[in-house]
Amino acid sequence: MADSIQIGHSPDPDDAFMFCALSHGAVKIRDFEIDHVLEDIQSLNERAMNGDLEVTAISAHAYLSVADKYWIMATGASMGEGYGPVVVSKNAMSIADLEGKRVAIPGEITTAALLAKIFLPKFEPVVRPFDKIFDAIDAGEADAGVIIHEGQLTYGDLGYHKILDFGERWSEETGGLPLPLGLDVVRRDLGKELATEINRAMRASIDWAYENEDEALTYSLKFGRGLERELGRRFVKMYVSELTKDMGDAGEQALRELFKRAETAGVVDKAPDFELIR
Repeated sequence: MADSIQIGHSPDPDDAFMFCALSHGAVKIRDFEIDHVLEDIQSLNERAMNGDLEVTAISAHAYLSVADKYWIMATGASMGEGYGPVVVSKNAMSIADLEGKRVAIPGEITTAALLAKIFLPKFEPVVRPFDKIFDAIDAGEADAGVIIHEGQLTYGDLGYHKILDFGERWSEETGGLPLPLGLDVVRRDLGKELATEINRAMRASIDWAYENEDEALTYSLKFGRGLERELGRRFVKMYVSELTKDMGDAGEQALRELFKRAETAGVVDKAPDFELIR
């Protein structure tokens, strides 16, 4: 067994908040050195396809392609509770108006892209990094775009119109289930004993962040792309919630529903079964 563990996560305030204690050494996994690999979620999804990292954040959508390599951890999931990725445009448009239009998405195997396939009429995808979606709309390269991360809170101030919040629609259609967006997964070849220890360390890291909130927030806002502190605090708490500590029965049910809808939409031949590492 190697003497270090690579943990992949996005350079975003919510992930940074969650991993702060692990990155500062306040929480440890045995005597392993922790090597943090910070990349955008689409890049982490692609790395997971090859099983590059022992532990990594991925899109819930991407798990459809890596279920043979990774277990899902009960801790670390990003779930929207009545909110989620938002479809926006410069000019007011309806959902029906998007038929055949160019819609910018933050990577083909992101959950945002999956939700677009589930909830929007047939559209022409324009793939861009998540932080270039607004630019694509402004440049006329896309008629609308799917916004993730802190853009979900700032799009109105930037002059964009909301067409649809996927989290709102999901909640309406599922009777209030949370919307699974991101997962933390652990490679199966580590074995269940170590995988369980890693999951518990993740939970301890989140607990530490909430017990040392101001310190963890100061660290996480280094990755906030200019996000003002109190707005950053709000964003972090949207996606590092009690469900992030442990997704519980509601999170597991929601994940199975998402995979079933992916199957219905023809995105995957068969929804994968899974067990959670706790």
